[in-house]
Amino acid sequence: MAKKQPTAAQKDYQNLASTYEKKRPVLKNCLYAFVIGGLVCTLGQCLNVFFYTYFDFTEKTAGNPTVAVLIFIATLFTGLGFYDRIAQVAGAGTAVPVTGFANSIASAAIEHRTEGYVLGVGGNMFKLAGSVIVFGTVAAFIIALVKTLLIKAGVI
Repeated sequence: MAKKQPTAAQKDYQNLASTYEKKRPVLKNCLYAFVIGGLVCTLGQCLNVFFYTYFDFTEKTAGNPTVAVLIFIATLFTGLGFYDRIAQVAGAGTAVPVTGFANSIASAAIEHRTEGYVLGVGGNMFKLAGSVIVFGTVAAFIIALVKTLLIKAGVI
């Protein structure tokens, strides 16, 4: 199927619109995303060290309470409206860690709470995050299948 070519008037309009279009500060946005995403990850690492230093966790098992605390903080910030302000500055820096996943679920639940707990909150909170869950599950299955085949073949 051939792509429809724009007419001369459409090309003129696109050229005119591009002259008025505000240039996006890509480098600045990337720097903010890197710094704030790194701060979120640094907070997670500090929590991880805190849990295996002051509580009865090992380095391997301290990850679970760390993720739980990060999800709680992100959900709390979403409920209080702070997370959206941070995300406007940080962009992908807040979307990539587990906090972005918690924000997507919590914001959908808050948005649909007036429709009731079952059909509103329960039915809509995984609309955005559902695709992430499905992709993660399918990707994990494929990677586990490839690893199993490589182990059976004696490659690894």
